[in-house]
This record gives sequence, structure tokens and C-alpha cells, in this order.
Amino acid sequence: MKFDQPAGKNIFDNARYVGRPATRIDGPLKVSGRAPYAYERHDVAEGQLVGYPVVSTIAQGRITEMDTAAAEAAPGVVGVVTTLEVGEMPTPSGMHTAPLFGGAEIWHYHQAIAVVVAESFEQARAAAALVKVDYEVTKGSFDLEAVWQQKKGDSSDPVSRVGDFEAAFEAADVTLEQEYRTPSHSHAMMEPHASIAEWQDGKLTVWTSNQMIEWDRQSLATTLEMDAGDIRVDSPYIGGGFGAKLFLRADAVMAVLAARKLQRPVKVMLPRPMVMNNTTHRASTIQRIRIGAEASGKITAIAHEAISHTLPGGSGEDAVDQTRKFYAGDNRLIVKHLAEMHLPEANAMRAPGEASGLMALEIAMDEMAEKLGMDPVEFRAMNDTQVDPEEPEKSFSDRHFVECLREGAKAFGWDQRNTAPGATRDGQWLIGHGVAGAYRGGPVMKSGARLRLQDTGRIIVETDMTDIGTGSYTILAQTVAETMGVDLDAVDVRLGDSAFPVSAGSGGQWGAASATAGAYAACVALRAQIAGKLKVNDADTLSFAGGSVSTGEIEVTLASLAADGELVAEDSMEFGGTRDAHVVSTFAAHFVELGVHVGTGEIRLRRMLAACDAGRILNPITARSQVIGGMVMGVGAAMMEDMAIDTGRGYFPAHDLAGYEVPVHMDIPAQEVLFLDTLDEIASPLKAKGVGELGLCGVAAAVANAVYNATGVRVRDYPMTLDKYLDQLPAV
Repeated sequence: MKFDQPAGKNIFDNARYVGRPATRIDGPLKVSGRAPYAYERHDVAEGQLVGYPVVSTIAQGRITEMDTAAAEAAPGVVGVVTTLEVGEMPTPSGMHTAPLFGGAEIWHYHQAIAVVVAESFEQARAAAALVKVDYEVTKGSFDLEAVWQQKKGDSSDPVSRVGDFEAAFEAADVTLEQEYRTPSHSHAMMEPHASIAEWQDGKLTVWTSNQMIEWDRQSLATTLEMDAGDIRVDSPYIGGGFGAKLFLRADAVMAVLAARKLQRPVKVMLPRPMVMNNTTHRASTIQRIRIGAEASGKITAIAHEAISHTLPGGSGEDAVDQTRKFYAGDNRLIVKHLAEMHLPEANAMRAPGEASGLMALEIAMDEMAEKLGMDPVEFRAMNDTQVDPEEPEKSFSDRHFVECLREGAKAFGWDQRNTAPGATRDGQWLIGHGVAGAYRGGPVMKSGARLRLQDTGRIIVETDMTDIGTGSYTILAQTVAETMGVDLDAVDVRLGDSAFPVSAGSGGQWGAASATAGAYAACVALRAQIAGKLKVNDADTLSFAGGSVSTGEIEVTLASLAADGELVAEDSMEFGGTRDAHVVSTFAAHFVELGVHVGTGEIRLRRMLAACDAGRILNPITARSQVIGGMVMGVGAAMMEDMAIDTGRGYFPAHDLAGYEVPVHMDIPAQEVLFLDTLDEIASPLKAKGVGELGLCGVAAAVANAVYNATGVRVRDYPMTLDKYLDQLPAV
């Protein structure tokens, strides 16, 4: 099925389930501990052995020798697999920059170089410490600041250039030029990467924790040089991912290789330091923003230049991307630099590009509003655009950013805010208010599903879509219940198995809009089958409700239609046509109130509010959960999260949840979320767009702007730790 025309009026406009609150159907399993996560799947394969990784202790060079004798002789050890014995393995193109395993070459610190397999976790871990490795070390460069000083100002190869930025900036009534810095961030999800692998008759099954099942299966096929049809990947529940589990990682490769060598199932989980240094992370950035405006506040020139680090061949952090489309301005310059460094792999993390880019851009917008003497909400609203600033002939499909600002400001009480930095005090606390805009694209991917109508009237949904805590189980059930006219509890959703139709998977904020569209396509196919059984030419003339279908003349139960055997229908949704002719994006405005202690400089949040424009909200409960989770992550980025690059050794020393601090319950006050609940007919058949990454975008800047508003001290280097502003606070 192809979505190439605006959705128009359809069954979702007067829905019983879609767009209505529904508690998570997977919730009882999770809170009772019965949801099967990868490392805990003790029942899927008998006789599981446990593997523990051995990792490189250098950032760049070669292994010259490995001695595994002591490890192999240790109690309980069954075998050891080393990267030297395996040799170089193919690297899946476009998915990975560094090899996950195999060969002598070291690309980054904590690269997997061996796996020790034993009868128990404790035995494998103890034996892994006995492996001795000798290296030939290559001196590397890991200082992003040094590379920035070399490349800063070079606009000879811009990402885009519109008009004459330099002339417009020079002629502007008011100008701003500032630099901003964001550190490397870890996904820090609750569940580490983990996999169980088993070989049977040359076929491989991997029970794992992965967001993109088909990507994972194809990457395994490439890495192992085998037919993807001989590989099954299963990942029904994922304990968080944020992008770290988009791709095949070393846990699965080590488990697969060890299971093949030892001819027994092997499970491997990455220790937390390896999650942070071996898998992917958000790269550090340095960003330079220049804005020129008329005295009225209209932006006439905007330039965004950024640098981030990446392994050779990687793409780094695309921090400039949102600036290409978020605000108006006739003269524009966008420049992206890469600093190739043998640091652990930089890749997608929740809202890749926009999260770090808006940390800078939305402080710059506040600074510019102050220079102009304007309310920062009004300055943003004045510079809204309904067309792509780089391609004015291309309009947004549906854009309500100004409404986000207005509705959010009204609900937050923005008109009662502190208007003079450092002027409002509550006892020992300086009170500040901050705002920031949020922009995130609204992409989709082809997505499929299969429906099975049972003789009980129940409908089983099968798709390799995943649920990383986002509510996929629930919104897919809602979509099918709505389209097939059955109760929500009559739908069973099965996810995350490569034996099911290929879906969009979870990533890029495309999961909800894509996967529900794919489920809808399968429903249309099943409705057509039912029409055929009823000898009706047009399925659209049928009425589905209450577990029955009516032709207008007769009414039969769905259960009776499957009395002679289940009805099975499968289809996928492809996107194109009208959608390609528009910019499809999501928008939000974030508001923060906080206090800064006059003596200690402690920042304490008081309240947060997000107003979001993301098309139809499929389920307000799960969508709110996504937004408030993003807001928490934004608080972490603003106040504490920093992987702290060791520029001498080339690794992240803050590689556990003691050194890499994340927000806890006491850090987060009341959170309020407003959904405009607009309908984007060009986005998807359900008129929906994703919202999970939008909740993060701009939050850190709203916190930073509130800190400035409270203290009069502007911090442009995240995270806002005490050393960056304590000595500048107003006198007590």
C-alpha cells in the first residue's frame, strides 16, 4: 500500500481508540518482572554458557600478542575466542565505522578483542582479567579544541549557502556572534547491550536487545558472510536504547562467534564501561552562531558553524541541521566540520543533531532577543516561517510553532516571569525563567505487518517493530482495534522477531507514525479478504464494529469468518508523493522555572512545561511519557552529563553511572505537557508524527536561559557545573 495523497477524512477522525488514552498493554508484564529481556531469556536455549569481554586498553594501534593460557586454565572456563584467531571480518556499510571484532587493528579504546566463556558469569569475568595483551601503540590526537582553532571560519565547503550572509551580517542593525560547547553524551539506558546466540544445523538465532531488527539481521549476515535467511533475530522487549541499539554491536558478535566455536548457546552482556566506550555516543561539539537582525527583530542573516569528532569515515554530530529550517532569514550560511579522531564511535543518540544544535541555537536566540530588547517568545514568533528557508517554494506540511509558544506561555504564566536577570529572589534562591524552541524532523520509513484473525474473534498482530519503552505495543493495538472494529483487549501484539514482516523499527522519531501506518495497511488487506468472503466488491462499504462486520444487509461476527481456519493478511505502507513535496517536522516550546542558591550556586528546578505540535497524538498517555522522559534527558544535558574526554589517552573516563551523572527523581519537579493535537494529513494515514525525540530538543537551552535569567551569568559551555559560574554570581 502506498501513502501518496493527503489522508483526508478517514476512520481515525472519530475514533474510539486512536488518539484516546490507553494504559500500556505491556505494563503489567514489566512491573511484575515477567517481560523477557535479552540477558534474562533463560528458557530459549538449554545449556547457556556465559561470555565476558576482554577489551583494548589503548585507543589506537595494533595487537602484537595475546596470551590466553591462564584464562583457559581458570575454573569453569570452556573456551576463549580472540580477535586474532578470527581475523578481519567485513564491516556492514553505512552501519558501523569501526570493526566490532576481528583482526589486530585497534580503532578505539575498549574495542572488543576477546571473549572468555565459562559456566558462570563470575568465572568468565575472573578469567577475562587473566588475558595478557601486548600492543604497538600509535599516538593519536583527541583534542577537539585544537582542531577547531584550525578549521574555524573556513566556509569554503558549506553544507548550504543562501543569499549573501557576510554582507547581510555586516549591514544588520543588531548582531550576535558567540561560541557554544556541548560535551560527549552517553545513552546511559537502563539495560546494557546483551545477546544470546545459538547455532542449529547451520542456522543462527540471536536473542538480543536491538531497536532495528532487520538492520541487525542484515548486519549479522554481512559480518558473518552468510545468508540473512539463515538468521533469526528476536528482541520483543528493550530496556531503553536512545539510538545506542540501532545497530549490531559487539555483544552479539562475540556471542555468535563463541557459540559457533563451542557448539553451545552463549550469552554476552557488555559491562557498563564498555557500553559507554565500545558502543556509540553523542559526539562533543563546538558551535559558532552569528545572527544579524533589523531593529524590529526580523532576522536578516544567520550562520551556524559546528565541529564534532568522529572516527575516520564517520559522520559525527550534525548540530547545524535544525538551523537550516527552524527560523526565517533571507541570508544563510551553514558549515559543518569533522575532526577525525580515534575516540569511541560517535553515532545517533536521541534527536541526533537537533539535541546538541538546539543547545546552542536556542541560547543564541535568547541572547539576540536581549540585544534587541524583545521578549524571547515574541522574537521567536516573529521569525517563524511556513516555508523551507532554503527552498521557499517548499512549504511545511503542517507547522504550529507559534501556537506552541503562545499556548505554552499562557499555561506557564510567562507574563509573570522575571524580566530582569538577577532581580527576583525567594529567600536564599534567585528565581529564573527560561524558554526555548524545539524542532525535530518527522521522517517515516516503509513498514509492514501481518494480521491473523482467529476463530475466537481475536486478532494477532505480527511485525518486527520494537518497543524500547515507547508504547509500540499499545498504539499498534489501538490502530488495529480501531480499523477492524474490535475491542482493544481482543488484539494481541507480537513484536521484535525477524520472522515477522519488516517494519520501520524504533529510531529517528519515525517509529510510531510508520509502524501504525504499516499496521493500518495490513488491516486494509484483511478487510479486503473479508469483503471477498462476503462477496462484496468494495471493502470500504463494509462496517466493522463490535467484533462484527456488516454489509448493510447482513451482519456476521469476525470469529465466524475464521471458523474454517484463521484469516491471514499482510501488507506494508510505503511513503511518497505529496509527502516528498513538503517539509514534515515537529515543533515544541519548552518553559522552565528554577532557583539558583545565592551562596552555593546550586540549581534547583521548580517546574517545567512543554507545548508540542506533532500531529495527531495517538495515545496521550504514552506520548506524555515520551515527552517527560525527553525533558529529563534535557535536564541531564544542561546540568550534569559529560563523558569527559581524556585527551591524552583517547577515552571516556566517566564511563559508569557513578562518574557519568544522570538526573534522579529529586532533580525533577512538576512536569506539564500540552499537546496541540493537530492533524497533519500529509504526514501519515493517521495524520500523526513522532514525538519521542521532540521532548528532548531545546530543553537544555531552556534551563540555561533560566539560569541566566536568575543570575545574570551566561553559561555557554555545557554542562553548567559550578566551576563555570560560581565566581560570577551576584554578591550575597
